[in-house]
Amino acid sequence: MTTQKPSRRTRRTPAQPDSSGLWWYLVSASAALMLVILMGGLNGYRWWRSLPFDPQWSQHDSPVPLVMQGGDPYIRALMRTISASESSGPRPYSLLYGGEHIVDLSQHPDRCVRIFAGPNIGNCSTAAGRYQMLTTTWYEKAKKYHPNPPILFWESYNFAPEYQDEVVYRWLSDSQYWGINLSQLLQEGHVHEVLRVLSPTWTSLGYGIETNVVSDDLPDIYQQMLQEELKTASASSPSQQNN
Repeated sequence: MTTQKPSRRTRRTPAQPDSSGLWWYLVSASAALMLVILMGGLNGYRWWRSLPFDPQWSQHDSPVPLVMQGGDPYIRALMRTISASESSGPRPYSLLYGGEHIVDLSQHPDRCVRIFAGPNIGNCSTAAGRYQMLTTTWYEKAKKYHPNPPILFWESYNFAPEYQDEVVYRWLSDSQYWGINLSQLLQEGHVHEVLRVLSPTWTSLGYGIETNVVSDDLPDIYQQMLQEELKTASASSPSQQNN
């Protein structure tokens, strides 16, 4: 019978770093970074979609003419300038906040679309139409300025393009409401002052809380729209038609 000599206790060396664990750490960190970038891109896309103008629009496009015929060319040019920032695109009258379009314009759609960016993030907006009017604003102004109010109390104010134009035209022409004559200021060349006055109502006009990529160009856009409107007004004047 043999006996085994007790083995010497060997000194334990410090554990060496596990290269596979380090590799997995780097992979996990990279994946997390990519997720952050992806989520940022998604939020950016949602913000872009939530802008108050049609995402298909480029700032080099000219706002489409008004459906409404006649009227003060200075106010008409102002209306087109507002829509350049709020809803410009090939179909501004049917535009909802966020970029979708509606078919039924017999009344304000009153659809609340979630806001993904800006000072009102997390809330929703009912802004619709060429002038991105909220439901409450539309009914308030339509009650005062709509040229064809409903006869029966349960009927709604028609939201057709010509009525959107008429309501906003009469609203902007109401010097008593604004406390100043907007047309007179525009005729005197005070475009910036007019935009400043209107910015609490349309917050993308350059002095509000939700400026966008078009805001800085609005004075130049107004001048372009004004030349078009003056030319149209001159061509349709009786003196021109008689010649």
